[in-house]
Amino acid sequence: MRDNVRSLIAAEVPSLIAIRRDLHAHPELFFQETRTSAVIQKELAKLEPAGLRFKAGLAKGTGVLAFLPPTKGGAEHSPSIGLRADMDALPIAEKTGKPYASTTPGVMHACGHDGHVTMLLGAARVLSRLPVRARGVHFVFQPAEESGGGANVLCNEGVLDGSVLGPRIERMYGLHGWPMQTLNAVGTRPGPLLAATDEFTVTIRGEQSHAAYPHFSRDSILCLAHCVSSLQQLVARNSSPFDNVVCSVTIIQGGSATNIIPREASFQGTIRTLAKHTRELAKKRLFEIVGGIAAAHQCEADIQWHEGYPVTYNDPALTDGWFETARRTLGEGRVEMLPEPTMGGEDFSYYAQRVPSVFFTLGLRKAGDQSPATLHQPEFDFNDDAIATGVEMFVALATDA
Repeated sequence: MRDNVRSLIAAEVPSLIAIRRDLHAHPELFFQETRTSAVIQKELAKLEPAGLRFKAGLAKGTGVLAFLPPTKGGAEHSPSIGLRADMDALPIAEKTGKPYASTTPGVMHACGHDGHVTMLLGAARVLSRLPVRARGVHFVFQPAEESGGGANVLCNEGVLDGSVLGPRIERMYGLHGWPMQTLNAVGTRPGPLLAATDEFTVTIRGEQSHAAYPHFSRDSILCLAHCVSSLQQLVARNSSPFDNVVCSVTIIQGGSATNIIPREASFQGTIRTLAKHTRELAKKRLFEIVGGIAAAHQCEADIQWHEGYPVTYNDPALTDGWFETARRTLGEGRVEMLPEPTMGGEDFSYYAQRVPSVFFTLGLRKAGDQSPATLHQPEFDFNDDAIATGVEMFVALATDA
């Protein structure tokens, strides 16, 4: 069975690379993945003679859900296994210099979603050619992972519960290309894998004055500076050293001239956490710290809190099964227990809130490359040499009992 799968994958790899590079050359931002969706639908239509069905136009128009039923004798109406790929690109100007570089100014696949889509299409091709499939498989092509929470939109539309296409999805798997991991190694861990990704915008309002006469002002800039500095209490003094929390201020805006103390200044940032109680504490303390400092400076603080993606949580029992499948498929040496979570975020978390799920990494780093371009950098490009392993893992997870 494994040898047959590998021969099927090998036959598909050249055309999959062509698809991946075509997608890379034509990136699209969240909820705008019209061309990407059309490519996916075109490829899925070729598999309809094998029994695959799909429904497009989901999640504000670009999402696609496909279902491949089991072969004769399989559990046709039993819950299925779900495999997911995200589709959207990022607002980054590409600097790879590749012949298939982005043709859309200021937009590029800097997170490898072109590779994710390609590997899921490859899995659909291979699974459709297997003579025996005991379980049905859903393929979730999801828009808007980078921004917009496309996973949550699809879940709310019913892709998991069987109301869109096919039976309900019993468990979900997703992957992400990982530039710092050895090429074609895979890894994950039980429990929290990626962080909750909350964001905040704070506007400080004081009293404007001439910079030469600061005593006539209520200085919004000074107040803002104290807020930014003091928010690190969240990490240094409000959370346990053994807990995980990051508070980063990433945007500061204010002022129009060197001789004017402005009435208003603002800053934005993100707080990343792995535990529910830490997430709640961080929000509470942000409001308290900023509000207190603003009052001390005789300013007002308008705080807007945006609740981001939840923690991406791997079901422990299903993760144990993932390790068994991965070791049986790839061999012990290519399977890693990740030592700790990452403070990045993923909207795959919305699937994991609803059904047992596992999210895992796929290594992209070439041998000898000690400083590869990493995610969200303008020099990043998905490594085509990882496509076969990603397809093989998807197929193995869909076919293992």
